[in-house]
Amino acid sequence: MNASRKPAVVLVSGGMDSAVVLAIAREAGFDAHALSVRYGQRHTSELDAAARVANALGAVAHKTVHVDLRSIGGSALTEDGIAVPTDDDGHEIGVGIPSTYVPARNTIMLSVALGWSEVLGGTDLFCGVNAVDYSGYPDCRPEFIEGFEQLANLATKAGVEGSRFRVHAPLMRMSKADIVREGLRLGVDFSQTVSCYQADAEGRACRHCDACRLRAQGFDEAGVPDPTRYVDGAIG
Repeated sequence: MNASRKPAVVLVSGGMDSAVVLAIAREAGFDAHALSVRYGQRHTSELDAAARVANALGAVAHKTVHVDLRSIGGSALTEDGIAVPTDDDGHEIGVGIPSTYVPARNTIMLSVALGWSEVLGGTDLFCGVNAVDYSGYPDCRPEFIEGFEQLANLATKAGVEGSRFRVHAPLMRMSKADIVREGLRLGVDFSQTVSCYQADAEGRACRHCDACRLRAQGFDEAGVPDPTRYVDGAIG
């Protein structure tokens, strides 16, 4: 770790958005500490990708914390009896809150990131939430980020003693195409990332869930080849 660089905790899921955020934090001059959360999601391919991304993009450390949200359920990502929405069921992305919403997930992950940041002596958290091309999750809105930042400064020893925590959400107002372009500018290898809600053990994507559709839309609108590997054997 470089003593001249401030530490920042970056939530890294293994998907394309968080990879870009990690690259942004590094470019901004932070010592990026990558944090992933194994919360009981349907597969671990995304977490495998998170380790690759953290290493490739120069994180000074990478931790994976275990939080068993599967014991609570209530989401298509943590409860096998709830189906993942796909493009053949007629739903429109961004209309209503889909079954892939995981109750309190971002609150929990940012809370863990906040704890690690306080231990590191840092005051900066980074996450990849987005309110443009997204699935309609309530914990991806600007109001949530602003609210959590206020909470961080009320709920911590560092905050009470005068430090000021900041939650950075640099992708909040960007389209998926913008995110693709920014990632390419920063040297992100999107082929290392996994976004699919129901990827197989090798990280190959289904092509049909909301995450796959938004990802493909981003590459298409950016006018660049899609490096995603799909279960049907195709790339892009």
